[in-house]
Amino acid sequence: MSPTLERSGFIVQADALEVTTQKTRTCHTESCSGPSGMDVFDQKQKSILVGTVLVASALTIFGIAMLRQPTLYNRPGLSTSGNREDNSNSSLPTPSRQEQHKAGGIHVLVTGGAGYIGSHAALRLLKDSHRVTIVDNLSRGNIGAVKVLEKLFPEPGCLQFINADLGDPQAVNKIFAENAFDAVIHFAAVAYVGESTLDPLRYYHNITSNTLVVLEAMASHGVKKLIYSSTCATYGEPKKMPITEKTPQLPINPYGKAKKMAEDIIRDFSKNSDMAVVILRYFNVIGSDPEGRLGEAPRPELREHGRISGACFDAASGIITGLKVRGTDYNTPDGTCIRDYIDVNDLIDAHMKALANAESRQVKTYNVGTGKGKSVKEFVEACKIATGGRHKSRISRSSAWGLRRSLQRSFENKARAELDGSVYGSSIKP
Repeated sequence: MSPTLERSGFIVQADALEVTTQKTRTCHTESCSGPSGMDVFDQKQKSILVGTVLVASALTIFGIAMLRQPTLYNRPGLSTSGNREDNSNSSLPTPSRQEQHKAGGIHVLVTGGAGYIGSHAALRLLKDSHRVTIVDNLSRGNIGAVKVLEKLFPEPGCLQFINADLGDPQAVNKIFAENAFDAVIHFAAVAYVGESTLDPLRYYHNITSNTLVVLEAMASHGVKKLIYSSTCATYGEPKKMPITEKTPQLPINPYGKAKKMAEDIIRDFSKNSDMAVVILRYFNVIGSDPEGRLGEAPRPELREHGRISGACFDAASGIITGLKVRGTDYNTPDGTCIRDYIDVNDLIDAHMKALANAESRQVKTYNVGTGKGKSVKEFVEACKIATGGRHKSRISRSSAWGLRRSLQRSFENKARAELDGSVYGSSIKP
């Protein structure tokens, strides 16, 4: 971005309608001619029948219209021990609206807030006393993560979850119409490079088209601040290191191309808008909430496309029998690819700084990373040390995509300098 959250059923029951009529006949003569008593009865029965059909039809149309609306929740559900998949919706609470601003914080829409990075962002916003609305269709997100947040922040008005698809403009417009958002952090996206090469149209719809829907809703409802979650996959395979924000964007896969298109749409729109925008480009997110409340929980069918971090910990916990590392023919000291890994908590720090420093009529772009690359082999060994695991790792000579050169992922320090001096780094170190 698989289990989805089923919408609550609506039952429309029309009670029997009792219609009382009063017979009124006016005769000007003793032997007035007119419809017989039976004729009058038939006409009135027909009127009652027509009225009943009309009422039933109206109720049916109303019920269908209600079924088409997104599902909203804003109170805690069942307690859960983590954010692994949980498809139960029997305990989910009554819908509610968050319309008015609350003193001491802002109201932030977090798209994809049930996902790995989005849920950590929602947690930080709530801890900082902001109000959060999560919109997620749960195609890649986890309802378990939402339940964790609801349990941590049960106070009314703090957190609202809406099960909706950003590809539905009517549903998105309704969400904006019923809420007073101060800002949008747009995480929602399918995000596997390998999968994007197999199903490119899905990525252009999910990333590029859905971003356009969000922008249109923001423009229609006067929401002026956007933090956009992008990727350094937009740079492709740069010939010069380190990668800076001025490095040409030449993406080589549909995922990177879809993200770049979304960035271009945002910039074009912002030229004639007073919107405050910050675009953050990052790669290789790892880690989890230090207290273990949230984390990475890839679905089984997506593990083949997933992050190396998820694969390492799956192997350590016995979910998979071993770890398969693709590629030992890179031009690096140990032959495996070198990447810049950033801890998810440091990444969320960058998003919070971006939210605080976004300026009207400006589009700011930052690469977010540590500036120091680590090889895949070094990362695997670090995972073994961190988990105490003795899981086996199998390394294949050819890389997954046939790349035979080092893909160094190192970044300039522009983000550190401008986003309030923060330093972002991985919490897992060999």
